[in-house]
Amino acid sequence: MKILIVEDDATVAQYINKGLIESGHSPDVANDGKQGLLLAMSNEYDVIVLDRMLPHIDGITLLSTIRASGDNTPAVILSAKNKVEDKVKGLRSGADDYMTKPFAFEELLARIEIVTSRRSTASPAVTEIVLGELKLDLINRRVTRNGTVIDLQSKEFKLLEFLLKNKGNIVTRTMLLEKVWEYNFDPQTNVIDVHISRLRNKIDKGFSYPIIETIRGAGYLVADPNAVGSR
Repeated sequence: MKILIVEDDATVAQYINKGLIESGHSPDVANDGKQGLLLAMSNEYDVIVLDRMLPHIDGITLLSTIRASGDNTPAVILSAKNKVEDKVKGLRSGADDYMTKPFAFEELLARIEIVTSRRSTASPAVTEIVLGELKLDLINRRVTRNGTVIDLQSKEFKLLEFLLKNKGNIVTRTMLLEKVWEYNFDPQTNVIDVHISRLRNKIDKGFSYPIIETIRGAGYLVADPNAVGSR
């Protein structure tokens, strides 16, 4: 799993990071709330592990902001605050679990597994993605825009699906390489540029507005339905 750790205590962060890597997971570490929020909003994670007391943006505010954006990534709060009211406040901010420090890594790992499995079994299957006049039928692998059927190759469909699932957030080349091409490194090819160009020719050319935007130096963006509709 790809896991975000937001922890300002370097010793604790290293302890969790090392344990997760040894358990076969892929963690990212943020040392303050501001960096943690940036990573959470610009990447796709399976779970977030965050401290409550953080510099710049505290854990409660960070998690509330993530939830307000519509992101329901499972989250486990770690905190030295162990009063009942502290735990209640953390859970009401959107946390799936609340652990107090000090803690055993084995217990943290077990709780991570529980909250991720709970979310995956509880979430209804998505069969269609709609963005304005664009529709993706995930069952029949069919794409239409304004009623016109668009023929996409398998990789083009997967690319468009990933972009739409991350609408409103900048999608980086690294994210596309990992999630669409399943590369864990940058092979230094123009494969992304070629596929984005082909995809644009099919879903944007001849229509009233573009679906895919290039964010110079950052990646690609698909605007949310309200932003698209207001153009």
